Amino acid sequence: MEFKNYYKTLGVKRSASQDEIKRAYRKLARKYHPDVNTGPDAAAAEQMFKDVSEAYEVLQDPEKRAAYDRLGADWKEGQAFRPPPDWDEGFEFSGGGYTEADPEQFGAFFDELFARRGQARPDLRGSGQFHASGQDHHAKITIDLDAAYNGGSMDVGLRKPELDASGHVVLKERTIRVSIPKGVSDGQHIRLAGQGSQGVGKGAAGDLYLEVAIKPAPGIRLEGKDVIMDLPVTPWEAALGARVDYATPGGTVQLTVPKHSQSGRKMRLKGRGIPGNPPGNLVAVVKIVIPPTETAKGRELYEQMAREMDYDPRAGRRG
Repeated sequence: MEFKNYYKTLGVKRSASQDEIKRAYRKLARKYHPDVNTGPDAAAAEQMFKDVSEAYEVLQDPEKRAAYDRLGADWKEGQAFRPPPDWDEGFEFSGGGYTEADPEQFGAFFDELFARRGQARPDLRGSGQFHASGQDHHAKITIDLDAAYNGGSMDVGLRKPELDASGHVVLKERTIRVSIPKGVSDGQHIRLAGQGSQGVGKGAAGDLYLEVAIKPAPGIRLEGKDVIMDLPVTPWEAALGARVDYATPGGTVQLTVPKHSQSGRKMRLKGRGIPGNPPGNLVAVVKIVIPPTETAKGRELYEQMAREMDYDPRAGRRG
């Protein structure tokens, strides 16, 4: 995916106000609109119109613009780009929907950043002339694996993009206390009633939905509620078999390593994954770790093994 400089596309500075962005868009939209470009340059003008519309779709919306700005100003147009997985952590979005532009016409860059957030149009449940429910808000938070196993409370800092009096995007910060349920899964949402936008008149406040992301840890990956962890073993433990202490997020267990185990061998510990009904499983994956040969004695032992074991792991694979 290539990075797109939306400010460059509209010909405005990053410090431009929302009014300046709107004026720049209107000028370029009139210039490249398909209705006024029917000659040999029609195809190029149509592409420019799509690019301008995509840039405006982001920069006209304070929430999308703040998220886009978070990615930083160091990227150049056309550079290979992949947003980090936590780029939107702590950003509070209400998801005000799209403008008159068709979001399906936008490219992969826009889709990666915004279309997949599932942003919806304003929620007018129970709407009337004087009463309307407030919009729901959405944000992403990150917890560690211990919190997913045990639950608990944590303070979460959120930043909500808003426009100041001069028409520039600012971030309004707030901190809320969140109860993390025991056994929460990666991607699960926690609903906080009444923590969204205020309603109009007697309309109820919207809710806040927090999408949970479980922080990656070295040697650990998740598949739903299943936890897959590396099990480092020595060559002699793998060859001869052993009983080893194995530290898991749910506590230390004793694990039997069968003899003749190879790297990649999997051992399943039923119910030791993330708690739930039913709980997930924990899968220990053997990873043979070679001790260093930093001493003369260590090198001598390896040399002895090379002489006496007469083992070729590549036998049968030669052409």
